[in-house]
Amino acid sequence: MDARGYLAERGALLEPFLDAAVPAAGAEPGALHAAMRHLLFPPGKRLRPGFCFAACEAAGGAASLALPAAAAVELVHTYSLVHDDLPCMDDDATRRGRATVHVAYGEALAVLAGDALLALAFEVLARSGNAAAVAELARASGSRQLVGGQTLDLAFPAEGVADAAAVEGVHRRKSAALFAAAAALGARLGGADAALRERLGAFGREVGLAFQIADDLEDADGDGACSLVRALGGPAARARAETLLEGALARVAELGARAEPLRQLARYAVRRDA
Repeated sequence: MDARGYLAERGALLEPFLDAAVPAAGAEPGALHAAMRHLLFPPGKRLRPGFCFAACEAAGGAASLALPAAAAVELVHTYSLVHDDLPCMDDDATRRGRATVHVAYGEALAVLAGDALLALAFEVLARSGNAAAVAELARASGSRQLVGGQTLDLAFPAEGVADAAAVEGVHRRKSAALFAAAAALGARLGGADAALRERLGAFGREVGLAFQIADDLEDADGDGACSLVRALGGPAARARAETLLEGALARVAELGARAEPLRQLARYAVRRDA
C-alpha cells in the first residue's frame, strides 16, 4: 500500500472517532462548536495521525490502539493552524481551500475555538489512561516546542542573511516537534519500550524538519523570513531535506516490514510524489 492509500485506510478509523469527540455544531454554544469544526472537517491529509498509526504498528500494536493519540495530535495541529492564521500571527485568509476560522467566525471566536481544540486534545488522550502520553503531548505543544517555535518564528528577522542553524532551530520546535510526538505517542500506545520510543521520536523529528523544508520549497516565492530556502538557496535546501529523510529511514531500517508504512509516509511527506 502506498502512503495515500495508507492515510485513506487509517482515516476511515480516525474520522468517526474525531467526529464523535468534537461536539456537534448545533450543541450549545453552537457558534463555538461550529468554529471548532470549521477547519477540522472536511479533513486534510491527516499526515501526523498517519505517523501515529504507523509507529504504533511498527511497535507491534494494532492501529486501533493509537486512535486516542492520533486524534489528539490532529486536534493540537488544527488548534495551531487556527491560531497561526490569526491577524496577529500570519494573517492568512484561506486554509485548506476555505476561509480561515477568524474570517468565517470572527477573531474572538477563532481564538476561543483554538483554545477549545487544544483542551479537547488532552481530554481525548487522557481517556486512554496513559498519563505519560498526556505529558509527552503537553511538552510537544508547549513553550519549549510548538508554541516556543511560533514565538521564535514571529521574531525572526525579515531582513539580512538568514542563519540556517537558527531556521532549523525554529522548525524543530514549530513543525518537527509534533511529528516527533506523533511517532513517539503511537509507539507508546503500541507497547514500545523506551529505546524504540526514542528512536521513533527521533525519526519523526527528522521527517518533520524535512517536511517543513519541502513546504518552503513548494512556496510560490520560497522567501519567507524563517525559511531554509532563504538561508541556503533551493538546491542546498532540497539536499538538506534528503539528508534528513535518509537519516530518518536509517533509524527504522532494522524494523523490517512492519515499519514499511512509516517509510512510505516519510517519503511522501518529504518528496510529495509517493
